[in-house]
Amino acid sequence: MKEYTNGELTIVWKPKLCTHAGECFKALPRVYNPKARPWVRPTGATTEALKNQIGLCPSGALSYYMNEDK
Repeated sequence: MKEYTNGELTIVWKPKLCTHAGECFKALPRVYNPKARPWVRPTGATTEALKNQIGLCPSGALSYYMNEDK
């Protein structure tokens, strides 16, 4: 499990669940770039856009939590 934060929200990526469908980087290429390291840069989109995109992950490999909740 890997975590990436924009300060407000933290993206949780579970690589073992990832099917590499590509929906994340098709939707938000400024955030998700599989050729870059780190491949997730959550500052590339608004928190609301991140939440919406993560909800569409077909494998459930991406989830998030709000930092204020932790």
